[in-house]
Amino acid sequence: MLTDLEYSYSPVRARVRDLREYLDSPKLKKQLAVVETDISDPAVWADAARSQPLMRERKRLETLLSDDAELARRTDDIDAYFELAKEGEDVESELAKAIKDVDEFAEQLDSKTMLSQESDPLNAIVTVHPGAGGTESQDWAEMLMRMYLRWAERQGFKTEINEIQDGDEAGIKSATFTITGDFAYGLLNGETGVHRLVRISPFDSAKRRHTSFSSVFVSPEIDDTIIIDIKPDELRIDTYRSGGKGGQHVNTTDSAVRITHLPTGIVAGCQNERSQHKNKEKAMKMLRSRLYEFELEKKRAVSKKLEDAKSDNTFGSQIRSYVLQPYRMAKDLRTRVEVGDVDRVLDGDLQPFIRGFLKMRREGGPSGPVEDID
Repeated sequence: MLTDLEYSYSPVRARVRDLREYLDSPKLKKQLAVVETDISDPAVWADAARSQPLMRERKRLETLLSDDAELARRTDDIDAYFELAKEGEDVESELAKAIKDVDEFAEQLDSKTMLSQESDPLNAIVTVHPGAGGTESQDWAEMLMRMYLRWAERQGFKTEINEIQDGDEAGIKSATFTITGDFAYGLLNGETGVHRLVRISPFDSAKRRHTSFSSVFVSPEIDDTIIIDIKPDELRIDTYRSGGKGGQHVNTTDSAVRITHLPTGIVAGCQNERSQHKNKEKAMKMLRSRLYEFELEKKRAVSKKLEDAKSDNTFGSQIRSYVLQPYRMAKDLRTRVEVGDVDRVLDGDLQPFIRGFLKMRREGGPSGPVEDID
């Protein structure tokens, strides 16, 4: 048994070693010292555009140093367990658990090191829309919303539903929610696109197999340090009565707000506050975030592809397929990552797909043609 544990620990030890070399804690400490010096300048605190990015950078460096120290502590514990086991102590179960835990921790940390883009540390605003197909796709859209909310819960992130429109019979017609947590946007950035579900329909009395589509769009929640020029005459502001579940006041007054940016057609809405003023404030914040993401995508020269994926919510445009019948599998069509336990995926275990996308992004994109699963 001990020999088996030594064999299983060998690749984990190599991964941890490579990861710690990549982190390079002496270099991180030097970078942190420079940031601390900049932060100590009183003039910085008079300028939010300078102070807030510095505070984010300090937090990032401190977190990486803390993670590196945690890796060192865990590997020292494992070495100590091996010594005890060789001396005849019954610690093999504890040793096996420690190896599994450090492997998972190293995998999460490796993903975090791939989050180096400017907007990666920000919160995420997620919008889900069903494709054509009525109740089927609306139910699938609600399943996707639940999947991301469960993922956020697993990560210890906070969530807030900004706007939701219930379906006529089941599911949702649209939903927008904010996920608040470190690197939420960077982790979810790759989820933008069309998601395809194949299953035996619970709404079909003949129990036939149906294919449904829903689109997901993820944008970063930007702060006041990023200036987005929005002219009042470029906006159309509509108020309406909130729908769905809510209190008496929420559902009987025109407190919900939807703002359309006319030049781009980008829409943001909020309905979860009692006050129309607060809903408008939150909708404007979401609109600024979406316009920021829109401009970023133009700079990356892929905005056309992004808009095509958002509008063509049907066959041939999906990024991931979830098959529940005749077999069970979830497959990302860009990274080729496959997971057989599709129920676990739908319950929020998105780490294999997130990690696969981040690795693909770091390596410059898919290496060959992408094939779907039937």
